[in-house]
Amino acid sequence: MTQPLRVRRLTDEEGRQIQRIVRRGGGGTDKSIVKWRRALVVQASAGGNTVPVIARLVATSEDRVREMIHRFNEQGMRSLDPQWAGGRPRQITTDDVAFIVATARQRPEALGQAFTRWSIRKLVDYLADNDQRVVHVGRERCRQILIEHDITFQRTKTWKESNDPDRDAKLDRIEHVLEHHPDRTFAFDEFGPLNIRPVGGSAWAPRNHPQRQPANYHKFHGVRQFHGCYSIGDDQLWGVVRRRKSAANVLAALRSIRAHRPDGEPIFVILDNLSAHKGVKIREWAARNRVELCFTPTYSSWANPIEAHFGPLREFVLNNSNHPNHVVLTRRLHAHLRWRNDNARAPELLAAQRRERARVRAEKGRRWGRPTPRAA
Repeated sequence: MTQPLRVRRLTDEEGRQIQRIVRRGGGGTDKSIVKWRRALVVQASAGGNTVPVIARLVATSEDRVREMIHRFNEQGMRSLDPQWAGGRPRQITTDDVAFIVATARQRPEALGQAFTRWSIRKLVDYLADNDQRVVHVGRERCRQILIEHDITFQRTKTWKESNDPDRDAKLDRIEHVLEHHPDRTFAFDEFGPLNIRPVGGSAWAPRNHPQRQPANYHKFHGVRQFHGCYSIGDDQLWGVVRRRKSAANVLAALRSIRAHRPDGEPIFVILDNLSAHKGVKIREWAARNRVELCFTPTYSSWANPIEAHFGPLREFVLNNSNHPNHVVLTRRLHAHLRWRNDNARAPELLAAQRRERARVRAEKGRRWGRPTPRAA
């Protein structure tokens, strides 16, 4: 009489592994489900169940059960792991995938195409008709390949390089006064334009019920400019709201800075290259009053320390606001400045400053305008 087909005698280790797989279940990926079904067949066969009984248990054919048993008897636990993917064989080779990724990373113009960026449809059409390597791939599969290789559709970033021939010298001077004369160093810049219109922002609110601001596409009451002064040593920020940027307003701000240190000793003011900052009257006044103007390099206003302190003004005064007029906006701006100077080390203020510093400096991994040295 022919003996019924069954798996060979399991070792203790195999029995523990089979039992662990079966108890864990087949939830999760497709591979885990296949492995669980095969382990269940082996366990049922080792327990003395016949092939017809096992076939009904796992809802498959008897031939499939016999195939699983024979494979386990030959390969052991390795036979439980899926080694072949279902469906038709792959039509795209590894070299094809590399070509797809390399093409997507190139600008279409460099390949003789009449557009500045790829869409999935344009990329697929080019792959199917080019002189280098013809690859027939569907749009969805092309998208999946790009995602698998971390190629995503992103907004292009721009960066204006400084063309100042004295760039390094100016940055060196700024670093020097910040390091050796912080108590006598100040920063000045304009913040604006300040508009009277509802501004969106962020605030705590019940889930799915955000606060709302009325929409308005008009700019009423004109615009204003905040002329800000920042004391490096005292960590104090002050300023005044003006109607426009002008040399007269800049000179008034410099006089307020000079009054902050009335001892007659030299002071240093960091400011950018706006034409209103560099007038003859301003330079003559600065020379008479022992005020050294430390200009940032062109297109490098991020080297001005005050830029980081404008971030909290934008986040806590302008964002999520609906000021009725410039008088109210100015009052709230000065109220925030008073709070800021009384709480200069407040965690939320420092966090906002860090975010602003990251925004204005970190585009190219810079520190004070210097490119991050590359590893050899």
